[in-house]
Amino acid sequence: MSDFDLDLRGAEEYLDTDDIEGNVILGILDGSTPPGEWTAAVEGGSVLFLAIEGDLNQLAAGFARDIRDMGGELMHFRRFLVVAPPGVSIDTDRLS
Repeated sequence: MSDFDLDLRGAEEYLDTDDIEGNVILGILDGSTPPGEWTAAVEGGSVLFLAIEGDLNQLAAGFARDIRDMGGELMHFRRFLVVAPPGVSIDTDRLS
């Protein structure tokens, strides 16, 4: 095997990380959080992972259309709603 010299510390300076913003927010979708707060979090670049407690259609009605209109994605996965901002796709390839 040949020698392979890779300086990962030196490579960090070439990575474009300035565009990465936001967090992964874990929460409960039960109607107690105003829809505007969920929308603002996604607009800020955060991904939402929300445990659904109640009727999903009713609980997400206040922000789902706004998320889709801005180019974000929503996906119901088991008992959770995953909401991604524009530019972040929800990959479901491993679910099949």
